[in-house]
Amino acid sequence: MVNRKIVGAHYGLKDWLAQRVTGVVMVVFTLVVAAALLQGAGGSYDSWRAFMSAGLMRFATFLFIVSLCWHAWVGVRDIWMDYVQPAGIKLALHVLTLLALVGYAGWAAQIIWRL
Repeated sequence: MVNRKIVGAHYGLKDWLAQRVTGVVMVVFTLVVAAALLQGAGGSYDSWRAFMSAGLMRFATFLFIVSLCWHAWVGVRDIWMDYVQPAGIKLALHVLTLLALVGYAGWAAQIIWRL
């Protein structure tokens, strides 16, 4: 006899929505940076630094980094859950992935606020 987990109708909706929302945030940020580059914000180091040093741009960059890490977490976690069967290896991969993403986000925040 097979015992099945009974789950609600919204199983996976949170992850699906997180992927879409973080994807939209990353696309909007990319378009803003591309538009700034086309308008000459990257013409010199000083102009790029001035553009990226603005408070709103720092916040947008931090939001991009958080969105990127969350997006990566959901995607990579799903890969580990789908394709890695031994529970110990799966747990180790989850922990290593989470630690790496938190480290990357912290490092990015340090760089952003150092500008």
